Formats: sequence, structure tokens, C-alpha cells
Amino acid sequence: MAGMGPAPKPDGRKARRNKDAIPQTVLRWEHAEAPELPEFRIERDGGLVEFVWPERTREWWQTWIDSPQSDHFGTSDWQYLLDTALIHARLWRGDLSAAGELRLRVAAFGATPADRARLRMVFAEADGADGGSGRSGGPSARERYGAAKLRSLPGGKSSTGDE
Repeated sequence: MAGMGPAPKPDGRKARRNKDAIPQTVLRWEHAEAPELPEFRIERDGGLVEFVWPERTREWWQTWIDSPQSDHFGTSDWQYLLDTALIHARLWRGDLSAAGELRLRVAAFGATPADRARLRMVFAEADGADGGSGRSGGPSARERYGAAKLRSLPGGKSSTGDE
């Protein structure tokens, strides 16, 4: 019956749910080398003293430099990670309030398996473990059953009720 339900939207207001609301911006990719952890001074007790990076932060920084993700870091990524190193240093100096911010920041770079899954990152070794064939090594379904023709099994019922 006509007239039941909501009226259709005007053509100019229709939108697909899977359409991107904001168009994607394509950037020029630039590879950037990791900077060294900088030397600088901080104010302490009314004077300037040399900041000393905790050894654990130096190890953490080297882990990021050696990580597979770093092949895709640009200059701004390294700068953000450098600021994150300061938060890491705060945590390792006993400031536990830095833990939440540190976790949020390293998640953006794929620090844990869950972060990498959310960011849709996979390791090339796992992706190419099948030699690029897309197979597990055994015969494919087409190889196993490709030449076989469909046939009914004994005792099966037909759609017409004939047996």
C-alpha cells in the first residue's frame, strides 16, 4: 500500500553508509632517518643541568629505530616519537602519571600485537610465508576437486521427491 513508511530522502540528501565522509588526502612519502636522542639542559634548583636519558629510554629508542615500522616513519613521525621519548624517560624516572600518555602515543605506532592488528599492519615474513603463492603448501580445492563432476550420493533425496 502506497504511503506507508517514511518518505524517501531527496536525491541531494541521500548518502551511502560506506562512502567516505571526508575525501582522502594523498601525501608525498618521504623516508626520514631517526634522530639521535638530543643533549639538552633542564632547570633544576634554580640552575641549568644536563639532562641524562635513562638507560631504559636509550634501549627503547633503539628498539624503535630497529623496528619494521620505522621504515615508514617520516620526519614528523620521528619528532612525535622524540617527544614520546621524554614521556618514556619520565616514566622510568618514577613518574607513573606518564604511563597513560605513553601508552596512547606508542599505540599510534603499532607497539603491541593488538595495536598492529588495529592499524592493519602485518609482518612481511608472515605475509610471505607461503612463498607468495597464497597457499598453505597442500593441494588447492581446484586441484583436489577441479576435474570431479557433481554427483548425488546414494540414498539422497531429490527435490521432486523421486528416489
